[in-house]
Amino acid sequence: MEEAVASCLALLGTATDRDWAGVKAGRLDWSCRLTAEHIAGDLISYAGQLAGRPQHAYVPFDITLDDGTDNSGVLDVIRTTGALLAAAVRTTPREVRAFHPYPFRSANREGFAAMGAAEVLLHTHDIAEGLGLTYEPAPELSEFVLTRIFPHVRPGADHWRTLLWATGRGELPGRAPVTEWRWRNNLVIPTERLTLQGVNPASAADLVAGGEGGFEWIEGGPFQGTRDAATFLRKAYEGGVHRPEFGVFTLVRREDGRAVGGMGFHGVPDEEGRTEIGYDLAEGARGQGYATEALRALCDWALARDDVRTVFATIDRDNLASQAVVSRVGFKKVSEDGDEGFAYELGR
Repeated sequence: MEEAVASCLALLGTATDRDWAGVKAGRLDWSCRLTAEHIAGDLISYAGQLAGRPQHAYVPFDITLDDGTDNSGVLDVIRTTGALLAAAVRTTPREVRAFHPYPFRSANREGFAAMGAAEVLLHTHDIAEGLGLTYEPAPELSEFVLTRIFPHVRPGADHWRTLLWATGRGELPGRAPVTEWRWRNNLVIPTERLTLQGVNPASAADLVAGGEGGFEWIEGGPFQGTRDAATFLRKAYEGGVHRPEFGVFTLVRREDGRAVGGMGFHGVPDEEGRTEIGYDLAEGARGQGYATEALRALCDWALARDDVRTVFATIDRDNLASQAVVSRVGFKKVSEDGDEGFAYELGR
C-alpha cells in the first residue's frame, strides 16, 4: 500500500505544473485532477471502513479541498490518506471484516489493502496516460493486487500488463478485450463456532511452500490435505479456471481466530450440477464436531445456488470418522468402489 502511494507521488510530483483539470485521465471521463481527488477519496473511505467496521453499508466520506488547492496540495492529500489506510491495515486484527459490496459484502484488512493499491496503481496510470507520462510500477505491486482480489484472472508473465488488461485498460495477446470487470474479495461463510474463509491464490502459494497461508493454526496444522488442496487451487489459478467460490476454505475458530482445518470443492459444478467436496482437520481439532458444522454450512451454501444440484464426497473405506461426518450432514451412500472407498451424495 505504502509503496503504491510512493510510486504515484514520485511520478505525478514531476508534473504538478501541468493543467490537470483540463485534461481527461486516459480512457476515463474524469479529468486528471478529479481522478487524483478520487484516489484520495477511496483511500480515506477504505481506512474508515476498517476503523469503523460497518457490516451492512459504506460509511460515507467526502473530501472537500480548500479553494486554491494546487496539484501539489492534492498529492499531499493522497499521501495523507494513503498513510491513514496503511495505518488502519497494520492495526486491524486479521479476523476483522468490514462492508464492501463486491462480491460477497465484506473484506478483511488484506482485501482493503489490495483494493487501495489497485485504486492507486490504476488511476495513476490513467492520469499518466492523460498527461503523456510513462508509468511502470514495481511488478510485485501488481502481483499483490492480482493474487488477492483478481483470483479469477489467469496470471501472465507481466503482472502490470495483466492488471491493465483485467481492468479494461490494455490488451494481452490471445485474450479478448475486457469491457466489464469487478474485483473479488474472498468469500467467508459463518457458522456458530467457525468462519469458513476462502483461500486466495497468494495464501495458496504460501501453503504449498510450507507456510501457514496467512492464518494462525493450532498445533499440528495445516494438515497435508489442506496443502494438497492449495496445490490444486494454484494449478487452477495458473490455468485461468479457478473460481474462488468453488475453491478452498480455511476453517477458523471464532473464539480465538485459530485455523483448525481445510474444506473445499474439487472444481466448479459439472453440466448436471454435481460438485465434489473434501475436507480435513488438524489432529487437535478432531472429535469436536467442527467438520460436521463446516460441511453442513458449505453444503447449504452450495445447494442454495442455481448451478448446484448435488454435492458428493468420496471417502476411504477405513475412514470411519469421515463417513460419520457426511452421514450426520445427511449424505447418502450411493456406491462402493472395491478397495477405493465409498461415494456419498447430498442433493436438494
